[in-house]
Amino acid sequence: MNKKERVEFIIKKLEELYPKVPIPLDHKDAYTLLVAVLLSAQCTDKRVNLVTPELFELADTPKKMMKIPVDDIREIIKPCGLSPTKARAISGLSKIIIEKYNGEVPDTYEDLESLPGVGHKTASVVMSQAFGHPAFPVDTHIHRLMTRWKLTNGKNVEQTERDAKRLFPEKIWNKLHLQIIYFGREYCPARGHDETTCPICSKI
Repeated sequence: MNKKERVEFIIKKLEELYPKVPIPLDHKDAYTLLVAVLLSAQCTDKRVNLVTPELFELADTPKKMMKIPVDDIREIIKPCGLSPTKARAISGLSKIIIEKYNGEVPDTYEDLESLPGVGHKTASVVMSQAFGHPAFPVDTHIHRLMTRWKLTNGKNVEQTERDAKRLFPEKIWNKLHLQIIYFGREYCPARGHDETTCPICSKI
């Protein structure tokens, strides 16, 4: 298969396997999604979903969160790792959202990436999943699979994102990046991957 055929095959196969893709992080609005994505850095979505109910019971809006002592936030989010940094970021961004954005999570990359603890990947997830803007957030699964499928040279996630956006139609980015994540977890893991049985790697 040439690259174009590989891309078409991958899109078709992922659509067959994952016609519906729920957002992996539990949330109820843009703010709770932003906090959950921030917590997911170097932590599994499963663990984040175990931690956020307690956190959001305490504070599920920026106004409530900015009033919570940073140490209290840190104590709850400890299982997610990097808790001192993440707790300060959650407290800080909540304050900025209230003071600068009238309590609403901003919906531009520039504004999102100016918030404490929010990098490009976190901003991309929020842009895509909270606001529906076309985005292609690249996590470790997507970076690994795009490299494995020879769709990028795998130098860095920035390059992988550029290649993904160039190869895949913009109208399917928001769904496709989730389909690739689910596929990576189920069929195409980093360790113990069997290329002969993988529904995509065995065919391309």
